[in-house]
Amino acid sequence: MNDERRSAPRKPTAAPIEVIDSISGENIGRVGNLSRNGMMLICHRPLRDDALYQLRFRLPNQQGAAAEIETGVHTMWTEQAAMNGYQWSGLRIISISGTAAATLDKWLDSIAA
Repeated sequence: MNDERRSAPRKPTAAPIEVIDSISGENIGRVGNLSRNGMMLICHRPLRDDALYQLRFRLPNQQGAAAEIETGVHTMWTEQAAMNGYQWSGLRIISISGTAAATLDKWLDSIAA
């Protein structure tokens, strides 16, 4: 039985995608899975529940280039990961430019093929 309640299914990433806090410039972790509406991060710096963050990350493509995405997110949940010192965080995308959204959609379509 599939208990998927998201409006857009999240897709795992084949290559590590590092995530930067746009305000502090600090690397906070990497993407575990990603959709048009949200992501799960594997964080080495704890995020707060029900908090807002401005994040940026680069989506790799087959040509070796990368498209930078900047987005505002809301922390929906956090949980201690099995590895000591790491946290899983579920984030909902609440702000993304039209250009970044189109880039993200295209990238998600390309990994689904």
